[in-house]
Amino acid sequence: MKKWIGLGCLAALAVFVLVFAVFVMGSYNSLVTLDQGVKSAWAQVENDYQRRFDLVPNLVETVKGAANFEKDTFTAVTEARSQVGKMSAAGADKLTSDPEAFKKFEAAQNGLSSALSRLMVVVEKYPDLKATQNFRDLQAQLEGTENRIAVARMRFNEAAQAFNTKRNRFPTVVIAGFFGSKFAEKAYFSAQAGAEAAPKVKF
Repeated sequence: MKKWIGLGCLAALAVFVLVFAVFVMGSYNSLVTLDQGVKSAWAQVENDYQRRFDLVPNLVETVKGAANFEKDTFTAVTEARSQVGKMSAAGADKLTSDPEAFKKFEAAQNGLSSALSRLMVVVEKYPDLKATQNFRDLQAQLEGTENRIAVARMRFNEAAQAFNTKRNRFPTVVIAGFFGSKFAEKAYFSAQAGAEAAPKVKF
């Protein structure tokens, strides 16, 4: 009799361990899937920011040709672009999982947005510049890029929210804790004060 009871306990324990293992595997795989979704969304954010980053030198040179004495404005854009370059060197995992690093990255990008807006104000003084085909092409690219950035940021926030929601639900939060920083919470982009949409550039 004791033998059967012992075998029954072992069988129950084996079933429990199996069910627990299946649950852990399922939770882990779900987190991996959502984490990859965040990384994919982040890659698009970086791609669109890179597009703007690459556009800046041509834009500055085009405006500088007609407004070569607006040195303070050009310096501000150059310095903001340099700061963005430094922050972009950090890896995706570092930026999306470290709220402090993420805030610095976002601040650098917002700084470049502000500098570009100031540059565009300069253009208002030069109607001949606004009439050139090269500038109009750059204008269209900048507007399109800002819209892409806004969409990419929104999609990243959606992916981060899906990940964080899954990660912080019990008992998945316990499973995530076993893996340390691998499944750390993701940071979110926040709107700039008074800017609910992509920066509007007026020419």
